[in-house]
Amino acid sequence: MFDSLSDRLNSVFEGLARQGRLTEDDVNIAMRQVRLALLEADVSLKVVKDFVKRVKARAVGDEVMGSIQPSQQVVAIVHDELVETLGEPGRLNLGAQSPTVIMMVGLQGSGKTTTSAKLALHLRKKGGRPLLVAADVYRPAAIKQLVTLGKQLNIPVFEEGLNTNPPDLCERAVAHAKQNGNTVVILDTAGRLNIDEFLMSEIKAVKERTNPIEILLVADAMTGQEAVNVAADFDAAVDVTGLVMTKVDGDARGGAAISMRAVTGVPIKFLGVGEKMDALQEFHPDRLAQRILGMGDVMTLAEIAEQQIDEEDAQRATERLMEGKFNLEDFLEQMQMLKRLGPLEGLMKMLPGFGQMSKDVDMSNAEGDLSRIEAIIRSMTPQERRNPRLIKASRKRRIAAGSGTTVQQINQLLKQFREMQNMMKQMRRGGKGGRGNGMLKKLMGQNFDPSQFG
Repeated sequence: MFDSLSDRLNSVFEGLARQGRLTEDDVNIAMRQVRLALLEADVSLKVVKDFVKRVKARAVGDEVMGSIQPSQQVVAIVHDELVETLGEPGRLNLGAQSPTVIMMVGLQGSGKTTTSAKLALHLRKKGGRPLLVAADVYRPAAIKQLVTLGKQLNIPVFEEGLNTNPPDLCERAVAHAKQNGNTVVILDTAGRLNIDEFLMSEIKAVKERTNPIEILLVADAMTGQEAVNVAADFDAAVDVTGLVMTKVDGDARGGAAISMRAVTGVPIKFLGVGEKMDALQEFHPDRLAQRILGMGDVMTLAEIAEQQIDEEDAQRATERLMEGKFNLEDFLEQMQMLKRLGPLEGLMKMLPGFGQMSKDVDMSNAEGDLSRIEAIIRSMTPQERRNPRLIKASRKRRIAAGSGTTVQQINQLLKQFREMQNMMKQMRRGGKGGRGNGMLKKLMGQNFDPSQFG
């Protein structure tokens, strides 16, 4: 979502780096570019003015002008002020009462129903026993969607159809949760295309009847600055306790996420980063600031890997690799692990420096290339996967026909796989001396290139 803003800011910092020692004029020129980049990213004017003023005040001080590397100091200041603007980490308050009631509010089309299900899954992973409540009685599709998602996730859904009063429904749902041992109740309330008096009066009534400890506003990042106005209106009506930004993985310019916290004072608690049910991330302002500045987000990447990859499987694969027993069957298993982590391009953006490197690397076909490699390996027999040396000309033609690829693509896969195996053998022979470390560095530079199979 922040690609264009990240590119603009990085070009500003590169310009500063070329200046060496900075003057106040250099800082003024850079701050004008930062101001323009933020405005183009749809950050509100007031937030931009305050942000640039704070950065400039620090950037012309002794901490920068007297620094050996002033451009890096400016980057650090911009990072710190971004974190300050984005606010504190948005921790969910589950309270001491049981069940904890969380009310989801927002306009129609913001992703509220899907986010409710994602939140329920997130809380179950944390040890909770959630109950979803289909309180949008004006849209049959919303009730059906929540019931479907509940079945998919094996999470109970409380619903009474269309002919019911939402405040009464929600009150009965909380009583049902108490009787059935649910620790969290998530109310998926009705939305509208626009804010109206009836909508606000209804969610006020639901709030009074259920006493929610959290009222989360689900806002679509694609709506830009209008999302800020929506947040302010909902906050004035029901005292919103947290924001959930959806479609953060889309091509929105990102200004709404930066502006909403600063304008409303309401903390961002979650980011919706994809369509999958586990694509909901807790909000960390420092991590988001790092991504905006092209520094990557290694902590989030590590958390995703920890959730999706079995530690014993990963350890076993590493041992087989180091022992020289790693074959195409193991490689296929590793590809499956990688796919569970999410879209490849999104994962790569979490690596430090990838923003700059991506200008020279075409990631658009990476998913298709990996799927093609998977098709090739799946078209092999178990014996061929374990011992690729068996794959001669006739077998290659059979595999090509079965995978919809060419013999040349199969040859390329086998060649790169052999090179990887040889590299590991040389590294093992290097032992504990310097040669082993050198081979490891060489291996890390030997990138497996899926584009060869495009």
